[in-house]
Amino acid sequence: MKSARERYRYRVQRVRRKIFGTPDRPRLCVHRSLKHFYVQIVDDTRGHTLVSVSTISPEFRNQKVVPNMAAAKKLGRAIAQKAKEKGIGEVVWDRHGRLYHGRVRAMAESAREGGLRF
Repeated sequence: MKSARERYRYRVQRVRRKIFGTPDRPRLCVHRSLKHFYVQIVDDTRGHTLVSVSTISPEFRNQKVVPNMAAAKKLGRAIAQKAKEKGIGEVVWDRHGRLYHGRVRAMAESAREGGLRF
């Protein structure tokens, strides 16, 4: 029987085989850990991160944000605003093997409210 970590890594690899960010429609990648939450928009053709926001970035570090639902909503609004400033309106959604539930869902919904389409 595979461990939970091995099953998670397999899910991540399976999804990444299908999802690819282009300059017209970059990939919105989400990663959550126990202590922090990270969101970035990546152009996979060049291998560049176009926009990134996390709970350890300067605008959130000063607020002592803990990685809960409220922080996920703030991150969603922040990534949508930064994407608009860079001229990005449409992205490919990459949950990074996580369920569309809880903090991941809250971040996605607030990013959609902020104007991102995925």
